[in-house]
Amino acid sequence: MSSEVYQIGREALTNAFAHAFAKKIEMEITYDWAKVRLIVRDDGAGMDSEILTRGRSGHWGLSGMRERAQRIGAHLSIWSHSGAGTEIDLSIPSKVAYQRLRQGSRWERIRFRKARPSE
Repeated sequence: MSSEVYQIGREALTNAFAHAFAKKIEMEITYDWAKVRLIVRDDGAGMDSEILTRGRSGHWGLSGMRERAQRIGAHLSIWSHSGAGTEIDLSIPSKVAYQRLRQGSRWERIRFRKARPSE
């Protein structure tokens, strides 16, 4: 899951640097008991609605981001208007984002197993 989130964030930043001609690019990561959110926004050129919906011909960035989000059970919103910048908002439900924490690390399982009194 973390690899998919990394790839979505990487693609969002790459697109902002390569296509937006932005003066300002922000990345925000927030988390709470319900979800983890990754937001990437820029003040660049933005995208028209056709590119936003279908992507650029010969490019897989936006569609790849959508596929990755769907694969991990996350919600991806992309907001953009020509001349008004772009915002990518990835919201990962806690049951997905914190799955490994609930299962416990290998070290915790070993430690708890050793801590039990022997019979």
